[in-house]
Amino acid sequence: MSEPLENTTIKDSDKGHWVNRSPGAIQPYLQLSRLDRPIGYWLLTLPGWIGLSFAAISHGFAVSDLKWAALILIGAIAMRGAGCTYNDIVDQDLDKQVERTALRPLPAGTVTNKQAWFWLGMQCLIGLMVLVCLPRFAQIIALCSLPLVAAYPFMKRITWWPQAWLGLTFNWAILVAYAAKTGDISLPALILYVGLIFWTIGYDTIYACQDIEDDAVIGVKSTARRFGDKVVTGIAIAYSLSFLFVFAAFMTSLITTNIAAIVFFWAFFIFFPLGYGWHLKWQTQTLKTKGEETALMLFKSNFWAGLSLIAGFSLASYTLHGNIFKSFL
Repeated sequence: MSEPLENTTIKDSDKGHWVNRSPGAIQPYLQLSRLDRPIGYWLLTLPGWIGLSFAAISHGFAVSDLKWAALILIGAIAMRGAGCTYNDIVDQDLDKQVERTALRPLPAGTVTNKQAWFWLGMQCLIGLMVLVCLPRFAQIIALCSLPLVAAYPFMKRITWWPQAWLGLTFNWAILVAYAAKTGDISLPALILYVGLIFWTIGYDTIYACQDIEDDAVIGVKSTARRFGDKVVTGIAIAYSLSFLFVFAAFMTSLITTNIAAIVFFWAFFIFFPLGYGWHLKWQTQTLKTKGEETALMLFKSNFWAGLSLIAGFSLASYTLHGNIFKSFL
């Protein structure tokens, strides 16, 4: 293996991030895991936390939710790192041809394939440790995501919709979290899952706008290329569908649990327009008016979109069940 390159930072990495100041011997492994780009593991964690807060609408909060939330975070960091490592192993020849990814550890030669596979195995081991801590039904649901994860790196080669496949994969934590808390999978949870798939299609299309030219040269497919000069419209449609499905999931949950009208008032008239829906509209308008140079910033801002859903569902649970912390006391 060649020595780590000095004074080089992967293009979309935060130059001030602690990973880029870490010892040269371990830095490439941390970069393989994308720890220098934490938004990735947050976008894998947040659907799990959204699933927990959504389940609380019908089941209330419990002390065990803190354990599930912690396990979801640890598992998300480990499995996002494993997924990125696997993706880099598969895509290293393509990454060499794209300016944004050319300095990733494998195309840059700072790790070997053998070392990358070893690092992948270590992260999967952490994921396995998280898995065994989950209830049996949640374990089964979690294991069902493995084919989605394994196939994802190849989707950009065979379909214009790899962002949809990413949505299926990244939001699976909703079902795992819901199953861990409730012991089953309900219709509202499935509707919510569909809603967040459209969320991912939207934000990952924004992310893909950074690579349109390079992707066209090397033949990589994406929704950003598929939408072409209608990319803002495509994102707006995806985000609108996300809002509608999330709202439908919320209302279905209200109906099935007979929540009083006051919950509808607080959640719909305050949370939805000023929270999740407003944030998605802001992203679309900003991309339209300020252009693709804002793509990375808008992509990262989805951390706050996810938090707004957690806040809204928690508000609904609070309205129904009273003090959100009463179960912890």
